Amino acid sequence: MKVIYKTDILVIGGGGAGLRAAIAACEKAYETGNKVKVLLTVKGKLGSCGTTALAYSDRMAFHVTLPTTEPKGEDNWKYHAKDIYEIGGLVSDYDLAEILAKNSADAYFYLDNLGVPFVKENGIPVQFVTDGSIYARACFTGPDTAVQIEKALIRRLSNIKEIEVLEDVMISDLIVIDNKVCGAVGFRGAQNVIILAKAVVLATGGAGSIYKNNVFPPRMTGDGYAMALRAGAQLVNMEFIQIGLSSPKTKLACSGSIMRCVPRFVNEKGEEFLINYPITYNDVFEKGATWPISYEHKTCLIDIAVFREIARGGKVFLDFTQNPEGFEFEHLREDLKQRYYSEIKNLTNKRSTPYERLCEINPQTVEWFLKRGIDLRNQMLEIGPSIQHFQGGVKIREKANTTVEGLYACGECAGGQHGANRPGGNALLDTQVFGKIAGESSFEFALNTSIDEESAILVANRLFESYKSYVAADGIDLEKAISELNSVMDLYASVVRYQDGLQKALIKIEELKTRKVKPVEYEYLLELKSMLLCAEAVVKSCILRDESRGPHLMFENYSGLWPKPRDERYNVYHVCRLNKDTNQIEVFPMQPVKPKA
Repeated sequence: MKVIYKTDILVIGGGGAGLRAAIAACEKAYETGNKVKVLLTVKGKLGSCGTTALAYSDRMAFHVTLPTTEPKGEDNWKYHAKDIYEIGGLVSDYDLAEILAKNSADAYFYLDNLGVPFVKENGIPVQFVTDGSIYARACFTGPDTAVQIEKALIRRLSNIKEIEVLEDVMISDLIVIDNKVCGAVGFRGAQNVIILAKAVVLATGGAGSIYKNNVFPPRMTGDGYAMALRAGAQLVNMEFIQIGLSSPKTKLACSGSIMRCVPRFVNEKGEEFLINYPITYNDVFEKGATWPISYEHKTCLIDIAVFREIARGGKVFLDFTQNPEGFEFEHLREDLKQRYYSEIKNLTNKRSTPYERLCEINPQTVEWFLKRGIDLRNQMLEIGPSIQHFQGGVKIREKANTTVEGLYACGECAGGQHGANRPGGNALLDTQVFGKIAGESSFEFALNTSIDEESAILVANRLFESYKSYVAADGIDLEKAISELNSVMDLYASVVRYQDGLQKALIKIEELKTRKVKPVEYEYLLELKSMLLCAEAVVKSCILRDESRGPHLMFENYSGLWPKPRDERYNVYHVCRLNKDTNQIEVFPMQPVKPKA
């Protein structure tokens, strides 16, 4: 059964970026006295799927420069932009960093007006220092900042009659004619869905599902990245994927206070294995502010140690019941003790164990785990390196525009605004700043264009027909294909990367690309195709960057202790495009937009 929808703007994705884009398009129409029709599609149920709706961390940050943010001044946002670019390793577009920083205050106040319960003291937002910044810019509501933002945006969206929400639909491809987007196709149960649209916003999030170990919700298969490539757009910075120590059971990022209470790292035998590495207790404390793995921080050795312990076939746990061997709180460096004192929320003067220290600096996290059946007083917490955020994505410019006319991208789906590293909380900020820009830009484009509906439907029908060639009775089982992909990505393209391993991963990806799949619902089959294309982009980008930078740690071989050094010859970003004749991704270096002299 085939169903056709018609709209001015199609927004694909119902997370923070997609919601903001849909709302912004309509608000721009109101401001200019125009009318617009927006269709927002979601894979699952709005508000209960996607990253923004389900993300938690110990104290989730929304990184913003406010008038009250230090250093104070009219143009204090410039320090923020400088941080984004320099901490990003000089491999992002500086003008996009400026846009993020300059518009951060407006993004905050918009959400504040919608009722997001940011923590305040005497009416002033409380801000703390997070990884990637020397200034306190991180606003928060608690562990659930992203969830609160999602709820507020859904409340706002529910009052806009021009936005129609289509749930339980998987968008598989864009309709493109002469490098201009005309809509999209997808599946909704047994229905073949055709959506005719004058402009399209990709807000599909990252591709966490190409790895087994990730903190993403289910079915984050990189559909937006893959659709963009097949449509003729480019990806950028796909080798830069933030990886951090997380709880597999709860998918909570074990950052901040979870590390600053200095727990024991033990394997299944109860052995403290960090003693085999040049790691100190001060490093464990500092891991709280350098949570995503980064070559620029010595604490990356902790991630490497945990990765290798798990790769041997074991498990790793955090033990909060007793101190690491030989450690007492007084052994911490004086500056770290002062940092600890500044974070005390529940003064107990009991800090002889990691559990007591965590109760003192972040009792919310202790309670959060307890509600999920984990009592840190007497239970160890299993952890492992997990994929957390894709720094790169669909290459955009100032208006969130891509190289395809009428196609925009925002949030984690977009790339170019972040570099190798990212100030903590900038990802949430990004959803709101470029979500708004994408919505307004798509409205302006749709207002002044039209599409050939008959031709668009012909292209859509050809796309549906082409999917049949992916299926065969003797094909590979879908779950087996995903498992094989996950295995090589976890082993060769996560924490420890080296050329031989990456080549092995690429061989497996190429093999899976050529295999047909046993009959299965098309939406799941096409998710696999998206995953394979994303994995190819990641691995080929990794191969081209033969240095270490940010979360990309390149080793001479698997057993090497320390990654290769950063190399200034690689002060470029890597751009991916799809060669449609060969169905191969091509990766090439390009100079980012630099600060004006």
